[in-house]
Amino acid sequence: MGRANQERRRAKAKARRQASSSAARATGRDSTRQPGCSYVAAGFAARPPDATELVRQHLIQALGYLAVDDHRHLDVVLGRLLQAPAGQDGVWRRVIERDLARLVTGMVTELWQTGWEPADVVRAVGRSPGRDHADLARDAIAAEISSYAPMTVAPRWLDQLAELEATIRWPRERTWLAADQDRPWPRTLRLALELADALARLPHLERLGPIPGAATHAPRPERPDVDERVLARVRALLAKAESTPYPAEAETFTAGAQALMARHRIDQALLDASRPHRASGPEARRIGIDNPYEAPKTILLDAVASANQCRAVWSKHLGFCTVIGHATDLDAVELLFTSLLVQATGEMTRQGSRKDPYGRSRTRAFRQSFLVSYARRIGERLDETTQEQTRQAAAETRRAELLPVLASRRQVVDDATDTLFPHLVQRSITSSHDREGWIRGRVAADLADLRAAQPLTVG
Repeated sequence: MGRANQERRRAKAKARRQASSSAARATGRDSTRQPGCSYVAAGFAARPPDATELVRQHLIQALGYLAVDDHRHLDVVLGRLLQAPAGQDGVWRRVIERDLARLVTGMVTELWQTGWEPADVVRAVGRSPGRDHADLARDAIAAEISSYAPMTVAPRWLDQLAELEATIRWPRERTWLAADQDRPWPRTLRLALELADALARLPHLERLGPIPGAATHAPRPERPDVDERVLARVRALLAKAESTPYPAEAETFTAGAQALMARHRIDQALLDASRPHRASGPEARRIGIDNPYEAPKTILLDAVASANQCRAVWSKHLGFCTVIGHATDLDAVELLFTSLLVQATGEMTRQGSRKDPYGRSRTRAFRQSFLVSYARRIGERLDETTQEQTRQAAAETRRAELLPVLASRRQVVDDATDTLFPHLVQRSITSSHDREGWIRGRVAADLADLRAAQPLTVG
């Protein structure tokens, strides 16, 4: 090839490059790779990703860094998310809000499939990473469940939403990430990403009932009037036990509540035995066990559950117990446990702090022993009350079948527990022992309330 031809070809190649560069600038293409962007090499520079694609890439990177606790690189990605690219100021934040909200609500939907319920999620997230994340989780849950027809959401779930105050409280045209207008957007963005990371780490749980969209019930089932009346009387007695400054009165009110619940359970067992086709089976509920002193509180719940023909399984690392039993019995367990915990905590606090002979604090050991002793003695007294009610009922006319009926009812609960938790491990709960705390805890129980039952089952 002659020199003239070579020069002509070089000139044409240069012209093509210049034309290509001009076209790239005019259409927004750029052959220089920018952080967070991907390109297709095909002889021409590819168009940079639009806002949706860029946001998606940044979110994936941020969650990846969170997964490995790489907060240095996370901060870099957060900076990119908080700084809109040129020309995208009007849509950038809305795209982030939309996609991040959709991501988290999708994770919530997956949690329902793996056994979680609204109260469980908020409780777990509140323990770690923290309360601000739990508040955000509450809004995400409200948004997720609002997508289902109310009649396809189980009543227990609706009760949890009401207790959590999980409601739609953001403008219709926005997402749940806009619920708290007072929280700065950078803070909301970080919290939402950390929430997504926390949700991704949650393990599978036992499913306790139908998930949203799968429940099939006509109007919300009402409890029999007799159940409501009994529970109302129990609440009134326990409220008196909590409010009185006199331990002897508190004991009287609490024992009266347990006697009322025991007698009602006996009557219900006999009624169910007479019409087995209408009897309902056991259910399961999760009851939160908060720090501090989780182990003694769990012993107390186990004592209350056992005295009311229920079983309690402690999921220590998740901060709750699953209690299995018949519906009215579960109501009684929740009411009594909450009341006894209030009474025990109040008395324990009144005891004040403690120090050893060397001036070192032994308050924690004292309080731990106090609560364990209290729980065990409470269990003994609850059992005494239940046995006395059973003896009285068995002595009445036509009550000879009572003991077999109660035994059968308890066996049904045991079978349901074994089905729900086929791999239970039983362990003894050990704690520090403070002699004074133990004695004072037992005295407080004698003056106010009731047994620790079988070795605690831990799931």
